[in-house]
Amino acid sequence: MQANWHNAVAHIDADGFYASCEAVRHPELKGRPICVLSNQNAFVVAKNYDAKALGIKTIMSVHDAKRLAPHAAYLPPDFRFYGQISAKMFSILRRYNPQIEVYSIDECFMDMNGIRTLWRKSYNQIADDIRESVKREIGITVSVGISTTKTLAKIASESNKPDGTTIVPGKRIDRFLADIPGIGHSRAALLCKFNIRTAQDFANTKQSRVKRLLGRLGLTLWHEVNGQSVLPLEMKPPLPKSMARAASMGEITTDRTTIAAHLSRHTLRLVSELVAKKLLARRIRVFLTCKSFEAASVEIHLDFSTNSLKKVSAAVKQAFLALYREGEAYRGCGIVATHISRQESATEDLFGLMHEDIRQQKLMLAVNRINKRHGNHTVAPAAAKLMQNPYSRPSHFQYPVFWRADLIWNKKASEAFCRSYENTGQNYF
Repeated sequence: MQANWHNAVAHIDADGFYASCEAVRHPELKGRPICVLSNQNAFVVAKNYDAKALGIKTIMSVHDAKRLAPHAAYLPPDFRFYGQISAKMFSILRRYNPQIEVYSIDECFMDMNGIRTLWRKSYNQIADDIRESVKREIGITVSVGISTTKTLAKIASESNKPDGTTIVPGKRIDRFLADIPGIGHSRAALLCKFNIRTAQDFANTKQSRVKRLLGRLGLTLWHEVNGQSVLPLEMKPPLPKSMARAASMGEITTDRTTIAAHLSRHTLRLVSELVAKKLLARRIRVFLTCKSFEAASVEIHLDFSTNSLKKVSAAVKQAFLALYREGEAYRGCGIVATHISRQESATEDLFGLMHEDIRQQKLMLAVNRINKRHGNHTVAPAAAKLMQNPYSRPSHFQYPVFWRADLIWNKKASEAFCRSYENTGQNYF
């Protein structure tokens, strides 16, 4: 019989996060089904529990969703706002313990070892406090699961949604797993052949059989559901294998300028994230999706790892010129950065070519600050302003910027940019 708490991990997961954020911003929608749509308003990417009860599913077409719930609210996404709510939520959670692993925009794992002594409360009381604090200060609900491993904590939080607390100590694991229907939809058929139909069946299967059926990853999962922690919390996010920005253009077009405008916006968004996360990329792949949904791509190998908008833009342009075919109809495009490395680990080149990248990084940080304060794309490449997107969220007038010395923008944004950039100590112009 294993001990109750040889290790303790919490999984905190926001309930219907995107839709909950919209409910916070639109209190008049309380009690109504809410669906958040894709960038081109074609599919449902998130919904609240009222919409789910009506049969609306994620990735369902808007046409089908409206047939099920014509009275629901169908809203365009605002990922900047969702990011702000996410940051506020994580700041609340860090009051309880700064040792958290941010797993996604709306969920995290928290190290709970020693927390009962610190707060002089039980795990159940701490979990309830967390839920109440988030609900009171932000207006969204979260579900909390606490157990001896990350996997069990995540299963626990998902088993009692929305706005629930589930505590699974070591001695209750077997009883808890008996109510969990299964492990992994993609492997269900294989596991059923060996009479493994529930999470409890999986946990009670011999280790050698699990390894033969599911390999190393299956064995890791087996240890976790048996209460043996083998997945440590990752306080420092692991390096992504790639970072991408892509989308349907909302139309089928042969116009070279329109496609270039979409690529220009994707480039700015990708570089903004690279700079904000202090990451560099060594290769840039650009792809175009034809009307027939066939895709073609070209990969550019950069001289050295960079997050310079100037260098990435040049690589994107080179790839686009190689890909684009006059008269061909395209429906989508995107950019993928690969061979990602941390900026702090970059080795200075012998010829000083990276000095310009440092100036570009400071410029990009200033642009990010302006866009964060005044709205996305307040400052953006002039080419991106040529986009005609009938599905985008209405916003205030936006000011283009040519990525040279000739800048066009309003007085308010200009003054903000100058103040931000003067703080860097550089004279870009």
